Amino acid sequence: MRIIRTLRPFLFAFVAVAVFWFATGRPQMTGVFSASQQAAKIEKLNLREASGPTNYDPEEQVNISVYKKVLPSVVNITSTAVAFDFFYGVVPQEGLGSGFVIDSSGLILTNYHVIANARQLEVKLADRKHYKAVVVGADPSHDIAVIRINAPNLAPATLGDSKKLEVGQKVFAIGNPFGLSGTMTRGIISSIRSIRGPDNTPIDDAIQTDAAINPGNSGGPLLNSRGEVIGINTQIATGGANQNAGIGFAVPINTAKAILNDLVTEGKVRRPNLGIRGLGINAELADEMKLPSSTGVLIVSVTKGGVADNAGLRGGTERAYIGNYPIMLGGDLIVAIDGQDVADMGEINGIMNNHRSGDTVNITIYRNGKKIEMKVILSEARETA
Repeated sequence: MRIIRTLRPFLFAFVAVAVFWFATGRPQMTGVFSASQQAAKIEKLNLREASGPTNYDPEEQVNISVYKKVLPSVVNITSTAVAFDFFYGVVPQEGLGSGFVIDSSGLILTNYHVIANARQLEVKLADRKHYKAVVVGADPSHDIAVIRINAPNLAPATLGDSKKLEVGQKVFAIGNPFGLSGTMTRGIISSIRSIRGPDNTPIDDAIQTDAAINPGNSGGPLLNSRGEVIGINTQIATGGANQNAGIGFAVPINTAKAILNDLVTEGKVRRPNLGIRGLGINAELADEMKLPSSTGVLIVSVTKGGVADNAGLRGGTERAYIGNYPIMLGGDLIVAIDGQDVADMGEINGIMNNHRSGDTVNITIYRNGKKIEMKVILSEARETA
């Protein structure tokens, strides 16, 4: 009896669990069979379907028109470079980008960073055909490059005018984001502003847009509502994530058009250079050096026989140090070019980017505390300064 009393709680628990399983755990087959029987009795399925042709609203019609017009001109670019791996040695690395045909001879416009350091380039057209490509010319300062393929029946894109763009204007981007070819996104022009190129040279009038631009879109066209190329998608502001955050930038197409002839015929841009080494001045340096302006570019040295030397601009004559960095003091202080203030060599190079050999510019300098205006005729850069 003592054993029965000891096991009684366990017996009650077992019985309770068995009852609960019987009540709730058994498959409820009755409802399943009932539903199947009801479905079997349905003689005809009545669905509400659209009737007549699809009608697109005006906005959709614009989207479709732009896409159909430009897609045949847009290409995907795969660049193959090599890198050294500690374990495997030299290994190939692939990069993806976009571009667009600008001439039926096979010329394609893209970003310089898409093709930089590439050992091999392959282009895929909208019809999925693949072609090897070669670099024709490149301008790293503006992140622009021209490559060429040998392919028949190419459809060049129409190059628009980026001079009179307006904030709020509708724009479209077509490219190869994350390898997804033939992708179109839409947005507006968010701003027109200066940005820095790969070598820190300013790119004036760059187009900021909220159209989704992601890795792989680089080099593809930014389009207006008429399907005309107004920019080359070049970079994004991500806030740390390597994907779209609603802030993308495009090089204005007018910047590209201004240098295309040089790129195609010379392989590079015949861009003038003042032929100086300069130091950007701030208020602290100006005070320490007793300069008459708190901003500008102090000429440290000039290239013998270069533009600045021929124009009479002077470099420094007195050796000094900024920390451990040696410089020459006593040279001219450039404060403006054509009325545009300059604060560092990047800004001077940006102004030179917008000129060609033979142009004349007005340079404002301080020499021995006196403000002087000089007319300077530009010519091509020499190698050293």
